[in-house]
Amino acid sequence: MSALRVLFLGGAGMIGSAVAREAVQHGIDLTVVTRGEHGRALPAEVRGIRADIRDGAALDTALGDTEYDVVVNWVGFRPQDVLPDVERFAGRTGQYVFVSTCSVFGRPVPQLPITESSPRRHPAFGYAREKLAAELVLEDAYRERGLPLTIVRPMHTYDETTMIFPVTWTAIERLRRGDATVVHGDGTSLWTLTHSSDVARALVPLLGNTHAIGESVNLVSGDILTWDQIHATLAAAAGVRDPLLVHRSSESIGREVPGWAEVLQEDFRHSILFDTTKLQRLVPGYRPKVSFAEGARRIVAWHEEDAARRAFDDELSAAFDRLIRNG
Repeated sequence: MSALRVLFLGGAGMIGSAVAREAVQHGIDLTVVTRGEHGRALPAEVRGIRADIRDGAALDTALGDTEYDVVVNWVGFRPQDVLPDVERFAGRTGQYVFVSTCSVFGRPVPQLPITESSPRRHPAFGYAREKLAAELVLEDAYRERGLPLTIVRPMHTYDETTMIFPVTWTAIERLRRGDATVVHGDGTSLWTLTHSSDVARALVPLLGNTHAIGESVNLVSGDILTWDQIHATLAAAAGVRDPLLVHRSSESIGREVPGWAEVLQEDFRHSILFDTTKLQRLVPGYRPKVSFAEGARRIVAWHEEDAARRAFDDELSAAFDRLIRNG
């Protein structure tokens, strides 16, 4: 039996590279199209094509007449990013997978846990609004053009090279010094984190899976953590037993750190937890392997390997001090 032929449009980032490693381990014949800039290392078995995915003519030339069993779009962020794919791949692939985001679900969520059929609506958070618009365009193409669509939605995904925003390395250093750091809200809103390797273990079995066509699937761990727990778990991994956490409103933090305002106020302030029934039905036996306690230890260890990874942001630290001082 020949190997499954899969094309990634993009996919050299944190999640895509983890999925590429998992795909190769499963014997998938993988081709990845990127511009060849700033990507993560991909397995040697991956066939690379260098092209600008936004340049339709260049992409068509690069792909030629090769057909793929599955096409995965990692870099579609707006409707105009995915509309050309409808013409390009309808009738040319057995499955088209769009990587969206769980941020498309309306906030506040009217009922928990979130399922794939929970209401989608996000008029305020720009990233989620555009992803949702792209989903709707592709769903129309599935109904009207027969595009063999599967939508997958990672939640808050991380690996050892990332901090869990809005926790920063500056916050970790402050806690090590015995200073307080700031947590939005009262620290008790619920959140879900998933390691990139667990997203990969969920996604790869969906590739070429005909039961997933016409479906959307949330790729989440099912873990439930409060934001105080997230901060405390990272602090414990960094050797801080009793971290000093001060709670401030998302609005006040946004005034001091403007770049955080939208994501805190429109996304992170709300409690989020997921039902994983559909994922487990489509990927029988799926269970995440990396707990956040283990993930936090990996994050701290990676940052400790190189001082350049542990940059301290004096401006952010001063903003924390103002928030703490001014109540």
